[in-house]
Amino acid sequence: MSFVSFPSTLSKSLMMTLSNSSWKLPQPSFFLIGIPGLEEIQQLIALPLGVLYILALVGNVTILFIIWTDPSLHQPMYLFLAMLATIDLVLASSTAPKVLAVLLVHAHDIGYTVCLIQMFFIHAFSSMESGVLVAMALDRYVAICHPLHHSTILHPEVIARIGVAVLVRGLLLLIPFPILLRRLIFCKTTIIGHAYCEHMAVVKLACSDTTVNRAYGLAVALFVVGSDVLVIGISYALILRAVLKVPGGEARLKAFSTCGSHVCVILIFYVPGMFSFLTHRFGQHVPHHIHVLLATLYLLVPPALNPLVYGVKTRQIRQKVLRGFYIKA
Repeated sequence: MSFVSFPSTLSKSLMMTLSNSSWKLPQPSFFLIGIPGLEEIQQLIALPLGVLYILALVGNVTILFIIWTDPSLHQPMYLFLAMLATIDLVLASSTAPKVLAVLLVHAHDIGYTVCLIQMFFIHAFSSMESGVLVAMALDRYVAICHPLHHSTILHPEVIARIGVAVLVRGLLLLIPFPILLRRLIFCKTTIIGHAYCEHMAVVKLACSDTTVNRAYGLAVALFVVGSDVLVIGISYALILRAVLKVPGGEARLKAFSTCGSHVCVILIFYVPGMFSFLTHRFGQHVPHHIHVLLATLYLLVPPALNPLVYGVKTRQIRQKVLRGFYIKA
């Protein structure tokens, strides 16, 4: 089936037929539309998404390989970067393959259990990434404001505990999502107007009461984003105050440069995520295809750009990569 003829398969008559069918199945299969309103160019949209996924795979695997094989990089900043790369690999791989299958080969069906698993991985690892960004901000705070005590404060045991705490928080907060969804009844439509199984997109399909699902989803989002952004903001405010007190212009510039890359990563992660979250609840006037596109890019752009940002800004990693290309050449 060519992408030109694809809109006919999602004609209004078919949508009405599917929507009006009386399904009262506790475990239906879902139909992922992809990007509603842009069906004719979905295969073209899949190309940059595929490129982002490849960049995410290559970049994060490279970061992990360099940190793993170089003992001199087994320091707090690089260990947190390795955690971030691992999370980005899982996050991108939980999203991109199904999105590309929907857009390229029209594999729209997704099983109920598979949908819940995808949704859990996406939201749980998004929470974990937010936690790692907090840890990296705290690492920068200790490195700049308390440089003489950096190695004693953030020793390997503390880093391991932080990693476990980030993992456990993500799992505990998000396990209720699929559990609460299993109690819902989908009796009218199982058509998801999205390219992947997003929590609120699935909740909106239910014909039973979704108050608990909506309230818990809102509480988790506000808790994770609110607390994490608050800690990051305080950390960088203290960093900024300390940097402005540094007399040497060169040392101040170096500190700003290091923190600047971290701030870019933080903005790339939080801004699209908050837009998607707010649009689901208050953005009735936002075109749906814009919402779906940004929600998809939110899960692919940070994993693709994080290795580039840190690779360019981190001298040790940059030198390792360039040395590898030089040897191969």
